[in-house]
This record gives sequence, C-alpha cells and structure tokens, in this order.
Amino acid sequence: MWILPQIEELRGRGHQVVVILPPGRGRLTLELQRRRFEVAESPFDFRIGAPSLRGLLGLRALIRRLRPDVLHYHLLASAFAGRFATLGLPVGRVHMVAGPLYLESPLIRPFERLLWRLDDVIICGCQHASDRYGELGCPPHRRTVATYGVNTDRHRPDWLAPTATPVAGLDHDPRVSVEARAKARAELGIAADTFLAIMVSYVYPPIRLVNRGRGIKGHDVLFPAWRRFRERYPNSHLLIVGGGWGEAGARHRRELIDQFGISADPGITWLETVDDVRPWYAAADVSVSPSLGESHGAAVEAGAMAVPSIVSEAGGLPETVDEQCGWVVPMNHISALTDALSEAYATFEDGTLIERGHAARRRMVKLFDNRKSAVQVADTIESVAARRRRR
Repeated sequence: MWILPQIEELRGRGHQVVVILPPGRGRLTLELQRRRFEVAESPFDFRIGAPSLRGLLGLRALIRRLRPDVLHYHLLASAFAGRFATLGLPVGRVHMVAGPLYLESPLIRPFERLLWRLDDVIICGCQHASDRYGELGCPPHRRTVATYGVNTDRHRPDWLAPTATPVAGLDHDPRVSVEARAKARAELGIAADTFLAIMVSYVYPPIRLVNRGRGIKGHDVLFPAWRRFRERYPNSHLLIVGGGWGEAGARHRRELIDQFGISADPGITWLETVDDVRPWYAAADVSVSPSLGESHGAAVEAGAMAVPSIVSEAGGLPETVDEQCGWVVPMNHISALTDALSEAYATFEDGTLIERGHAARRRMVKLFDNRKSAVQVADTIESVAARRRRR
C-alpha cells in the first residue's frame, strides 16, 4: 500500500498513472480500483527464479502499448523485469528501493553493480541503501533518498478523536489514547500495569542465499531474548502481530511457534495479520524490530503512534530512532536485545518511557511523513521525464 501516497501525488499534479500488477484481486488491486486508478495486468509474474521469456516479452509489449514517459518500479524482481523489458525503449526508469537486503548479498551485488546503470535515478528508501549503491559506483545525483514513511495523521495516538486537540506542546491529545489502550489490553487480557512489548511484522520465509537461510525479521533473536528478559521482569508480556507471507511464510511461522514453544508460553501472544495495527500500538509500551535486514520497517508506524522502539543495526533501522526516542542494538545479538528491553522496562517503571514516545512521534512527523516523501518522489519522476523529453 505504500505506493498510494506517491501515485496520488502524481495524479494530483495532473499526470496519468497506470499501475502494472500481476493478475488477481489482491488488497492493492482492490484499493486502486476503489480510488479509480487504471490497473493493467502484467503478463510477467515478477518472480525471480522462474523467469518466463514469453512473460517478459508480453510485459515489453504492454509497456510499448502504454507508452509511458517514466517506468517506476520498487521491488528487486520488478526492477529486473522493468529494466530488461524496456531495453531500447524511449522510457525513463526510476527504481525505488523498498528493502536494501539484496545489496548485502555477495551473489546479487556484482549484478547490481552493472544493472543500476540502466536506471535514470534510484530513489533509496533509506540512507543505508544510498550508501550501499554508492559503494557500487552510483554517483550521488543518481541516488536520492526518499523514505516510504508513514501517514502521521492516520497513525497518531489520538486517532479515535474526530479532531486533534494538542496538549502541552504536543500535536496530539495523549488523554484520548487511554480508552483505546484499556480496550485493547482488555481484549488481550493484559493488565494496565503490565509492561507490553510489541513486534509488528509479516513472517517471511527464509531465503537460502540470504542470512544463511534464516528468517529476515529476527523472530529467532527476539524469542530467546524475551525469555531471558521475562525471567528478570515477570510482569511483562510480548505481543507479536503478523502472519506468514505466502504459504512458505505461514510454514515458517508454524516452525517458529513449535521451535520456541510459543503456544504454551503465557508471556507471549501471537496474532495473525490484522487490518488495523493502531489499537495494538495503543496498547504497547515499546516496539521491537530485531531484523537482520530492513529499511525502516514498523519503527515508523510505532513512532507515529508515540511508541518508542528498540531496533537492530540492520539496514536503515538506526535512522528511525535517536537517544531521546529509542535504542539501537547490534544485529543478531540476544544479550544486547535483552539488555535494551531491561532499559526500556526501567524507563517504564520510572515513568519516563512516555516522554520517549512523544519524542518518537515528533521524529516521525519531522522526518518520515509519507506525504512529504511522496512530493520528493513525484519531483524526481517529473525531472526524469523532463530530461527524457529534452533528449
């Protein structure tokens, strides 16, 4: 759904936008149709590892028929397909990097060192991705940074209020979230004085060529760290929100549940994917993102909801917090994560964790609002189109 503010900005400027997606009636397709965007079915399924020359040629024919000024693609498989399908065509290419993990791969990096040259501009979703492309030889003027971010009006701690009522220098009314917090905790069976940590993430299947076949989101780091932490502080609870991404992700989720005995652990609740995460953030005291590879992830949603975060050093995650609003721990480090949870608990007990949440909210509004970044993306696409027309 993160393309929506970007294409709304482009349409608002008077541009025609066509979104090419695989066939089917997924959530994104349905939302695009509801908003009256044109959706074209792709003959190519965008899956790396199962390329179809016929599908790629069909995608090329579709693009030739649409005659776009600029082709804007996000995910790596889409980048490969978009680049090769448009070789020799008079179209600008803008690659936006959603997740930078592939830039750490010793197998993919040599190819990307050559293939980025087919892009007119690479819009990096985090500074980390821009730095990695710099290492591959991409000059600064061809690797701008614009975050995917979060809608800080939709994700706000007082979202239940019809209008915002700033209080004590804040841009929201923290009193409004009290009722939402109580309701969500009641549904979970969590007491008001219990320290509640939350991790919001899909469970992606392990990829054999990345992270030595481990899941990317770090569930296998969090669970042992949480067990150690809860031995020290039993008045604590961990809420996991997110189902498996596809069938393979669902299988990996079941493997994690079995491996770590989640079903029998009274200190952990694991919910499937939900349509609206705001009630669960409202219930939480701290968000945890122990990822092994990430851009900004759930930390921006949590921060917009005035929930401070503990993040790993992976990818762009450290960009989401500072010393006022969160903690950064080494990647894949169980003891460091346990210690950070303990520090968060100490601030929970002394009452200063709330101030960290307010600081997180201010940081998201200033640096990660997706409507501001949508303007940057639209500006970049327009500049590429203008340069193409001058050739």
